Amino acid sequence: METCDHVFYRNLRKDYPLADRAEGVYIWDSKGRRYIDGSGGACVVSIGHCVPEILEAMETQFRRVPFVHSSHFTNPAACELGDLLYAMAPDKSLNRTYFLSGGSEAVESAVKLVRQYWREAGKPDKYKVISRWSSFHGNTTGALALGGHTARRSHYLPIFQHTPHIEPAYCYRCPFMEKPETCALQCAEALERSIMHEGPESVGAFIAEPVVGATAGAVVPKDGYWQRIRQICDEYDIKLIADEVMTGIGRCGRNFGIENWGIVPDLIVMAKGLSSGYTPLGGVMVRDEIHATIKNGSGVFVHGHTYGQNPLSTAIGAAVLRYIKANDLVARSRRMGAHLMDRLSVLEAQEIVGEIRGIGLFAGIELVRDKTTRAWFERDLKVNLQVANQAFERGLITYPGNGGVDGIHGDHILLAPPFTITEGQIDEMVDVLEAAIAHVTRTL
Repeated sequence: METCDHVFYRNLRKDYPLADRAEGVYIWDSKGRRYIDGSGGACVVSIGHCVPEILEAMETQFRRVPFVHSSHFTNPAACELGDLLYAMAPDKSLNRTYFLSGGSEAVESAVKLVRQYWREAGKPDKYKVISRWSSFHGNTTGALALGGHTARRSHYLPIFQHTPHIEPAYCYRCPFMEKPETCALQCAEALERSIMHEGPESVGAFIAEPVVGATAGAVVPKDGYWQRIRQICDEYDIKLIADEVMTGIGRCGRNFGIENWGIVPDLIVMAKGLSSGYTPLGGVMVRDEIHATIKNGSGVFVHGHTYGQNPLSTAIGAAVLRYIKANDLVARSRRMGAHLMDRLSVLEAQEIVGEIRGIGLFAGIELVRDKTTRAWFERDLKVNLQVANQAFERGLITYPGNGGVDGIHGDHILLAPPFTITEGQIDEMVDVLEAAIAHVTRTL
């Protein structure tokens, strides 16, 4: 391990190997060990590492103009990226994108956009944003308030505003003790109850991930859930914000994850796969109604960040989207995702595997103490980290997570490899994960 002396690391008690180079779905450390990037970092790398076309676009923009501030100039790269996203949008009413540096910034920008929209639309009392427990929307203070992961929130509760939360759409651990075959979508109806308790005149938006990522591990809602959520938002004049930071740009086998249910949100938050990790980049896509209301009102969105809409990042983002389109990688995500889910089924025989779920190249493995009762492991055991560490030692990078049960308990492993992964590489990835889980099972 080669942890540096003068870097403040996220985990202060961990020794990190030194990443030396990467190519495709692989990363090598400074000692020559090769790892399969089975999680795309933190569900970021979608087109693979070190793609030459991205370097070419980066160099071209660097030689033209690497940075201008968005208060002074627009630039051709931002214009192209906006056009490419418009072409990918689930509906042509979603025709403007506000560019930022990442997911947390994008979430907070979406909330601010909705707030300013309602003020300029003559309904200034609509300020509350409802979200869900067992969710994650970022680590800045505003985004953390919206998130529903207790362990992440606990240190900082005194310094952020309370926001209303509802139960998640989590069939494996249904908070209403129902079965998906017979339930009445109580998890969706919970939104209407929350709206009525808060007062419809005070609620401005509902935000949720189409498929829950970091905090619960690729939790896919029952069909009908998103359709009902859209109906409720329409009935009470509430904007629907789809947090597609993880699920967007092809990760779930469609341009945006929400499209798997035929739903058009009012705002789409994106990041991660928007640049495939080649640069920090995020964005908020909005319906024309929101843009037009602010344009025809004050004319100014009272918000901004230093690196928003910068030429170098937007040029890289545009190159990533061009590469995805040229190589039909969204369809490949869907196709390789089907193979991944098929291969992961072998893990069902493992004693501590409770559920395998996912959509596209976005898969989760929930780890349990007892398959029948779905009892979870004690948090101190850190079973998710044990599995992830064993996989890492065998050359596979995964994304371990916890807290899906109640914000504290519950263990899972998230997989989100690059769309360019082959069937053979998926097979190798699953074989390593199977060995890692078997090892941890023997030691528990």
